[in-house]
Amino acid sequence: MNSFPPKRSYNKLPVWIVEDHHHVVHHIYRAIASRHLPLNNIRLVHLDSHPDLLIPVNMPADTVFNKEKLLNELSIENWIMPMVYAGHLCCVVWLHPYWAQQIREGEHTFNVGRDSSTTTIRLTSTDNYFLSDGLYVCDEQLENSKPLRLNIVRVNPVKPSPGSFPGHDTERDSVAHLAKKARTVLSEDGEPSSVTTPTLLPAEGSNLQGELSNCTDFGDEDEGSTSYVVGRLTSFLSETDPYILDIDLDFFSCKNPFKEIYTQEEYSILKELYYFREPSVGVDQGELEECVDRRIHQLEDLEAAFADLLEDDGEQTVTQWASKPGMSSLAQLVSSLKARNPSPDYEMVHQAGLTCDSVELPHHISTEEEIDRLISAVQLVLKALPTPTLVTMSRSSLDEYCPAEQVDSVQSRVLDILEELYGDLDVHKDYESGNKDGQDCQPSMS
Repeated sequence: MNSFPPKRSYNKLPVWIVEDHHHVVHHIYRAIASRHLPLNNIRLVHLDSHPDLLIPVNMPADTVFNKEKLLNELSIENWIMPMVYAGHLCCVVWLHPYWAQQIREGEHTFNVGRDSSTTTIRLTSTDNYFLSDGLYVCDEQLENSKPLRLNIVRVNPVKPSPGSFPGHDTERDSVAHLAKKARTVLSEDGEPSSVTTPTLLPAEGSNLQGELSNCTDFGDEDEGSTSYVVGRLTSFLSETDPYILDIDLDFFSCKNPFKEIYTQEEYSILKELYYFREPSVGVDQGELEECVDRRIHQLEDLEAAFADLLEDDGEQTVTQWASKPGMSSLAQLVSSLKARNPSPDYEMVHQAGLTCDSVELPHHISTEEEIDRLISAVQLVLKALPTPTLVTMSRSSLDEYCPAEQVDSVQSRVLDILEELYGDLDVHKDYESGNKDGQDCQPSMS
């Protein structure tokens, strides 16, 4: 059953800017409570270099019905799925830059519910992103399950048009036509065909408006092109659907902060220790469950090992854990860490390891030109969509996922295009209010 449309509307589009991404949930819940957003069937358009689609592993599922407890449990990598289980979100689209490949491109449909054996939130997707965190269970094991339609959509920077005339706005003029075409032609199956991904063509200068009038993405159906992205979005987002536009500024330029904390050798050992053995294609239910069970035990052993090392990292403790299957390189890792710091932060080491499964965290510090071309692409895509009900934005700079030297400039440019698209904005810089957003500056898994 569809929920009733929101009974209230904002005079100006609110934009809530936080530091740590999970703090946007507070503002989303406020919009639901004030009836600007409906209780159910909200869509989330999520621009980020990270999916943020994990689940607090040990959190009881019913925590989602206690807002204060829920907000204390969330972190930057796991704030979306609890809102799915609570029934608020029905569709999520992750718009990702080309350097972020954590989840397979395309549409994924699966259920999110309460695991009857553990009472935690689990799901039925068999994508490696979820399997590697031990989150999969079969559908029969879920209670109070909610269906989720998840779209993974690549966004490429716009390409310049060779020989285009200055001020020629064919791309801007074609946006409305493309959106209408996408709704009528692409909505039959919702999946435009994918072909070879285009390469970014460099150009002189970084003038944003000039690039908007000199790009050739519209009419180009290649994966990641502006027309491809609009087609995918408009196949499930209608003019009347309430949706949240969520932007992490690391979408435009992204660091893996752990690569600066640990040496190349240490990082290689972490990848070996935390390596996820993927299941074969087409495995049966029993093999999937065995894969997840094996992964859960692997992560539990590693967590226990580093918890022990936090108490005592003497030779006996190290030798004891290094003797376990798959953990022989632990001794070499501890030796390297202690050579640089007599008291390593083993909890941080474990957090870094959790990001080293089958696909490591993305790391791509963009040039100013590339940032401008990504912003141009986002502006063209948003112009073809209805106005969102609410905009949330995360800086992700204190934990260094978005480079600190670029974040202010990127934020300013993104706000400029939002104002051009939607008129006067009601901007709230929550990160300046001295709240908890600024208190935890250590990177965690994303």
